[in-house]
Amino acid sequence: MLLSHGGEPLPATESVARWTVEQVLSLAPDDASRKAGNKLATAGHWSGTGFDGSGAVWGLCKGSGSKPYQTVVDTTGPAYTCSCPSRKFPCKHALGLLLLRASGDGSVPQGEPADWAAQWLTARRGRAEAKQEAAASGEAAPGPADNAAARKRAERRAERVTAGALELEQRLTDLLRAGLATADRTGYALWEETAARMVDAQAPGLAGRVRELGAIPGSGPGWPVRLLEECGLLHLLDTAWLGRERLPDPLAATVRTRVGLPVSAEGPPVRDRWLVLAQYDTPDGRLTTRRIWLYGRESGRTALLLSFGAMGRAPELGLPVGVTIDAELTSYPGGGLRADLGRQFAPPAAPPGTPVPDTPPPGGSTAAALAAYGEALRGDPWLDAWPVTLRDVIPVPSEGGWQLADAEGASALPLSSAALSRPGLWKLVALSGGGPVTVFGELGHRGFDPFAAWDTGGTGGRDGSGAGAGDGSGAGAGSRSRSAEVTDGAVRLI
Repeated sequence: MLLSHGGEPLPATESVARWTVEQVLSLAPDDASRKAGNKLATAGHWSGTGFDGSGAVWGLCKGSGSKPYQTVVDTTGPAYTCSCPSRKFPCKHALGLLLLRASGDGSVPQGEPADWAAQWLTARRGRAEAKQEAAASGEAAPGPADNAAARKRAERRAERVTAGALELEQRLTDLLRAGLATADRTGYALWEETAARMVDAQAPGLAGRVRELGAIPGSGPGWPVRLLEECGLLHLLDTAWLGRERLPDPLAATVRTRVGLPVSAEGPPVRDRWLVLAQYDTPDGRLTTRRIWLYGRESGRTALLLSFGAMGRAPELGLPVGVTIDAELTSYPGGGLRADLGRQFAPPAAPPGTPVPDTPPPGGSTAAALAAYGEALRGDPWLDAWPVTLRDVIPVPSEGGWQLADAEGASALPLSSAALSRPGLWKLVALSGGGPVTVFGELGHRGFDPFAAWDTGGTGGRDGSGAGAGDGSGAGAGSRSRSAEVTDGAVRLI
C-alpha cells in the first residue's frame, strides 16, 4: 500500500510528478549544500539509480570510502535517508540525486526499488500508517491521570514564569532609573545573565527578547530610541503575562506563545490545495527555525508551518517552493497564522492531468498591506512581520536602497536591509524590467522582505491570469526577463 506523508493511501494509478531544479534547490538547508548538491548532480557520481510512480527515488553515490552511500528520497513526504555521516537534512547526496532526477536526461530510470531502498520505504510508510490508525482510533488520547499530571506541571511552570517576569520587570526598572545612555557601558554580560535567568524560569520567549536587547546598545545612530521601544514591548509582554486572566482568550494564547510556553494545534482541520509560497531558515546558534508559508487556493487562507532543528542539524520538514499540496492544516490558538501539517491526500506536486495553479495569491496596494499589518498588530503587538501580497508594484531605487512602489505612484514600501543584501533583489528587478509585478513577502517595522514574485504585466495582464506557481521549465509567456532564474511560475527570491 502506498501512503502519503500523513498515512493516507494514495491511488495506485497516481504517478508522482518530477520536481524541477528550482524546487529541489529550495529544500537545501544552506548555500554550501546547494553547491555541493550541484556538483553531485552528474551521472558519473551515481550507480543503481531509479524512481517509481509512488514518489521514491534512490541511488548509490561514490564517496571517500570503499562502499558507496545509499541514498533514498520519498518525495511524498518529503523524507530522506542516506548512509553518509552528514547531519544536514537533506544532505548533499539527496540533493544531488534529486537534481539528477530533475534533469530528465534518463540517468535515473523508472523501475522497482532496490532491496535496501524498499526496506526503508516500507518501514517509513508503515510507521505513517500506524500513526494514522492510532490517531483515528483515539489510542493516543491521555487518560484522567495524565491530564491531572499535565495540569500540575503547567501550574508549576506558570509559577516559575511569573517569578521570572517579576524579576525582569525589576531589571527594566533599574535600567530606566539609571538612564538608557548607560546601557552601552555595562556590556553584553549583564544581558546574557538576565537571559539565563529567564531560561531558568522556563520562559525562553522572554530570554530571546532579552538577548535582542543586548545587541542594541552601540548598534548605530539612534540606538537609545530603539532600545526604549524594545524595552516598552518587553514590559508590555511582562504585564500581559501577569494579567493574563483578564485578557481575551485569543490574546492570552498569543501571550503564552510569546513567553515561550508550548501550545498545541487545535480546532477542526482545514483541507485545501495549499500553494507553497516560501521557505527559509533562521539560525540562532542553538536552534534552526524553518518557516514555510502556504496559501490555500479554496479557503484563501495564509498559513505558516514551523519546523525546528537542533544545533548543527537542519529541520526535517521541507516542501518544494512552487508546488501545491492537497492536505489538512490545523491552526494553533491565538491570532497568529501558525498551523500544523496533517494528512496529505496527494504528493506535494501536481499529479498528471491536474492543472498547475497559474495565478499568485490575490493581493493589494502598499497602503492595503500597511493596513493589514496594523490590524495584525492589534492582536499581537510583538509581531515582527506579517505576510502580504503586493499587487502591481514596481521595484525602484531610493535613497540608500530600493522600494516597491505602486504602479500608479500613490505610495511605496522600502525593502528591508536583509532583502538588499540578497541576490533575490536582482532577480526581482530583472523580472520586473520596469513594469508591474506581484510580490509575496513579509512586511514589518524594518521594511518589506520579498520572498516570491510573479510577472503580471505581460500577456497575462494585471488580473493575475498570467504567471503563477508553474513547473519551472522555462520563461513564461508574459515574462519580460528570460534568465535561468525566471520560470513559468513564482520566482523564488530567498
